[in-house]
Amino acid sequence: MDYLTHEPIDVQRLLREVASEGLGGTVLFLGSVRRGAEDGPVSAIDYSAYEAMVSREFAKIIEEAKSRWTGIRVIAQHRVGHVLAGEPSIAAVAAAPHRADAFDACRYVIEEAKRRLPVWKKEMFDDGSRRWRESPASGQPS
Repeated sequence: MDYLTHEPIDVQRLLREVASEGLGGTVLFLGSVRRGAEDGPVSAIDYSAYEAMVSREFAKIIEEAKSRWTGIRVIAQHRVGHVLAGEPSIAAVAAAPHRADAFDACRYVIEEAKRRLPVWKKEMFDDGSRRWRESPASGQPS
């Protein structure tokens, strides 16, 4: 499975990727484009990425999670391109024998992805204005 997609994230596909009869807890996290008091009237975000590096880094994050939580299955995907408010832009799914490990692994993958992936976002506002948001991975707006 590709870690990046230009299409809407297929949640059912991600869930199928980690499903197993021996895993009793599955956690799905979706991060969606939001509009609200803190963010302003965001209508969409244009995501761009250093795609080869995202794939390598996401693979490392997944392997780190698997080594920390024995017996888990985990997958993640980030969307690039134009994503409307309310639509998911990132997803992580972790399945483990027990729910606590599934929660912990899923959170680890999301937190590390936000911290380490070279993904940039340009917010689009209702009035047509745009603004680059800082990327934690680079410390710089793109």
